[in-house]
Amino acid sequence: MTVLVQLVQPPRDPVAPPSASELLALARNAAPDARQRLLLGVIALCDAAPPSGELSPVLGEIFLTLARQAEREVRKVLAERLSAADWAPSALINVLALDEFEIARPILASSPVLRDDDLLQVLLRASLEHQIAVARRPNISGRVADAVIDRGDPIVVTALATNRSAEISQDGLRRMVDLSRRIAALRSPLSRHPRLTESMAEEMYQWVGDALRQAIVARFEVDETKLTTAIYDAVQGVMRPARPDEMGDAEGSPRDEMERRLAAKLHAAGQLKPGVLVRAAREKRLGLLIHGLATLGDFKVAQIRKALSAPSPEALYYACAAVGIDRAAFPSLLTEVRKLNHGLPGDRGVSVWQRGAISSSSASRAFRALIDAEPAQNKLAV
Repeated sequence: MTVLVQLVQPPRDPVAPPSASELLALARNAAPDARQRLLLGVIALCDAAPPSGELSPVLGEIFLTLARQAEREVRKVLAERLSAADWAPSALINVLALDEFEIARPILASSPVLRDDDLLQVLLRASLEHQIAVARRPNISGRVADAVIDRGDPIVVTALATNRSAEISQDGLRRMVDLSRRIAALRSPLSRHPRLTESMAEEMYQWVGDALRQAIVARFEVDETKLTTAIYDAVQGVMRPARPDEMGDAEGSPRDEMERRLAAKLHAAGQLKPGVLVRAAREKRLGLLIHGLATLGDFKVAQIRKALSAPSPEALYYACAAVGIDRAAFPSLLTEVRKLNHGLPGDRGVSVWQRGAISSSSASRAFRALIDAEPAQNKLAV
């Protein structure tokens, strides 16, 4: 009797992820084959069960060493694998977020490890593509949205306008509406934004095209005749110079004197900073802005008031640059000033703040040269 015996090879044990010591040795080895094995090891580690709790210091060092020393393709795979990991080391995620854009993209889009402070650093330090990715990131906070709006870059702010999940405050949305006066690309996404109010839409109606006007009228069911009349009144207000007695902070008024004293007190305490003046404009305190600019820039109050009544914002920009107000913040400041000052300064001339940075001393000289020019050169349009 013949007995057939079939030898069955026992199944292989699944390949276990490499140990921490093995990965660390590979991370410190610059040989090409070691880099390849390191990449495979990291992939195996990421495919295994995520670590529970915080990573050990050794494992955190492995990842950080890899990100700083590895070739581009290794960093790219790392970013893709760790983009959704809530256990990834914060230091590593921040390194990847500031890497070249193709590597940073998945991290900026979805990493749960990134916090507001991390995203603000990306806005300050990284490329335009990185900034756009931050503006499009789902559920960004109002703090990050405000920083995007404050910087005022047309492409980045437009990306924010298309982000329906961003936590944009009503004040932030209003400032975006103000920016849409000069940034045409903002108008269409803002007109469809779910948190756009009727009053904001009526304001936008003044400068959008016919198609968007019809969309605004249809969405809010407002009287088109009323909006057309509002446009006429607004234009008349811009063309008509403001009288001193119409300004809430008219020179010599009790409120103006109060703001003058506050500016002097803040200056004496070393607290009169550019950010205070930007906030004064947002809080509708034109007098504090006037006296703050005059105090910080060593200008006369009359010179600042003359800049506020000019047909061009150029002189006001130079005054702001002279005291250290960032040029990225100037467009929103200008919008607030015009709302407080009957549409002035006017919009003649070019947007000099878009030409590039200028030193405070050069800005101060340019301001004085403009303000001290012949009156005929600064004549208001009436």
